[in-house]
Amino acid sequence: MSYRLVIGDKNISSWSLRPWLAMRHAGIPFAEINIELRQPASKANILRYSPSGKMPTLLAGGQAIWDSLAILEYLAEAHPEARLWPEPGEARALARSAAAEMHAGFAALREHCPMDFLARLPMATLPDLVAADVRRIVALWRDCRRRHGASGPFLFGGFSAADAMYGPVASRFRTYLPDLAPYGDDGAAQAYVDALFALPAMAEWEEGVHRETRS
Repeated sequence: MSYRLVIGDKNISSWSLRPWLAMRHAGIPFAEINIELRQPASKANILRYSPSGKMPTLLAGGQAIWDSLAILEYLAEAHPEARLWPEPGEARALARSAAAEMHAGFAALREHCPMDFLARLPMATLPDLVAADVRRIVALWRDCRRRHGASGPFLFGGFSAADAMYGPVASRFRTYLPDLAPYGDDGAAQAYVDALFALPAMAEWEEGVHRETRS
């Protein structure tokens, strides 16, 4: 199966980062189709590939799979060797719950702290709803790590689809909240952010951001 992944600008497209990171880390080959966002023709260009008019979209043979979480689920089924979900049932259920909470939640964080991968814009204070989102994420990460993360640096030890879903959150924290201690972090959340940014795939994404912003 040959894959093409339709993504937006790497500096700002948080949804695009998620399946891209999972596929790169798992060594699943794919070609990129890059669409510049926030341009007059952006919507029409996206609709050439995605019936929802949104990105990312994975083109697998003659099939289009849109939405980050749907793509991750498809890849987990198509590539069991990648182990994109933890194998123990209890851990897998928690990983799916954490991924779905990211997929559907944290609206205040998204609104006030949009992904700006290269920026460093530390915020001294946060609106109450954003602070509540951050505290929830820090607590969730700590719980996942405490219950299932002993075998490695990620939420469930080894890298999983849940980590791919939270990659853009790590970017937001690096941009806006370099100190997570005021939000309940005992060091575990910051160590997790550092582990995500130590991934070669994350470094490759950042190199891509630099190339795009120079062009």
